Amino acid sequence: MKKNLILLSIPGLREKDVAAMPRLCELTAGGEIANLVPGFPCVTCPVQAAMTTGKRPREHGVPANGFYWRDRRRVEMWTSPADCIESPQIWDLLSQYDDAIRSAVWFPLHSKGCEADYVCTPAPIHNPDGSESLWCYTRPAELYGTLRDRLGHFPLQHYWGPLANVKGTAWIVDSAVYAAEQHRPNFFYIYLPTLDYAAQRAGPDSVAAAAAVAELDEQIGRLAEGIAAAYAGQDMRWLVAGEYTITPVDHVSFPNRILRMAGLLKVRATGAGEEIDFEKSRAFAMVDHQLSHVFVADADPRTIAKVVDTFQGMPGVADALSGERLAHYDLDHPRSGEVVLVSTPNSWQSYYWWLDDEQAPAFARTVDIHRKPGYDPVELFFDAATKSIPLDATLVRGSHGAPAHDPSQMTVLVCDQPGFFPNHIVRDTDVFDVVLRYFGAR
Repeated sequence: MKKNLILLSIPGLREKDVAAMPRLCELTAGGEIANLVPGFPCVTCPVQAAMTTGKRPREHGVPANGFYWRDRRRVEMWTSPADCIESPQIWDLLSQYDDAIRSAVWFPLHSKGCEADYVCTPAPIHNPDGSESLWCYTRPAELYGTLRDRLGHFPLQHYWGPLANVKGTAWIVDSAVYAAEQHRPNFFYIYLPTLDYAAQRAGPDSVAAAAAVAELDEQIGRLAEGIAAAYAGQDMRWLVAGEYTITPVDHVSFPNRILRMAGLLKVRATGAGEEIDFEKSRAFAMVDHQLSHVFVADADPRTIAKVVDTFQGMPGVADALSGERLAHYDLDHPRSGEVVLVSTPNSWQSYYWWLDDEQAPAFARTVDIHRKPGYDPVELFFDAATKSIPLDATLVRGSHGAPAHDPSQMTVLVCDQPGFFPNHIVRDTDVFDVVLRYFGAR
């Protein structure tokens, strides 16, 4: 009998949340739970790459949720296809081990174009007028048309941004159940992002965050029922991995403003506000939650030293890593910045570079995850009255990304069978081995 494994990848999942999720507890009853230590950076794309390759950024090549392509002087956030991952992933190795094993990959980042047998991930069409048309990349290509006809378009507005809520996760669940009914993949990797939003808006211990936990549990219950029906009579295992935890924040730092005041970042005036002049800047920061990659022109040693000296000891900054210290976190990869700034657990980093809000670029006040050279959680606070994003970074109440040195920064790995884990503390890279061992590929 073929083995089957469902891997749920859930950002923001804590052990205390699991205890408040009766459907998840029922699904994994009789199994085990382990503390999972996310690798640094503790953000979505690097952690997902670590779980699916068993490697760290030095080898898998994903040091952040975005990339700065030096040859083009261009920041790219959230859009890179699967080929940006430089190490084989779980589904690649499973198919090499046994070409009868079928894999499905549902909504993780960097899955567009991956070699799994079945794929579904958001891929809105960017129109010439700047608008977007709803769409998903699927494998096979015609699958999204079928899903759209059955379920309606994927509600992208509920996946990220001010309207983000459980509706996005509900569509993921419905489409995953349909894929299970039709194809019964042996390995099914599903990303459920519900817990990310309220915890950043209101804090991880807020009433809103607790409500999101309950909503996610309901969706997991629906998914479990649909999967059970689709795989009736077959051997089935569940593995639930938290990607990271979200910590309360009461402080924000602005690396690009600091670099600007130090004379290292240059801006150019446009008719729509100030923008970074990447050609003339000696350094700029691509921010990502509780860290930023500072890219230094020509990797100039004196500029690198100046950046490190500028940020060491600054409020909200725990460390400024460069040189051999980047290797300690396996960040010695050409895609990393010459300096990586690390926040204290109570702080996060904003991409803002303007010194006067009147000079902010027009896109700063819009939901625009692609033109901003860094992650902007203030988009969650869209003001319907003004139809714009406020420029008040202090609104954010939760963040993540800093190294998990404290137990509160550890997440969990849960399964429905005992003896799955090598010990009671595992790392995100261990998920890769757990899955391959289950299928006998290790």
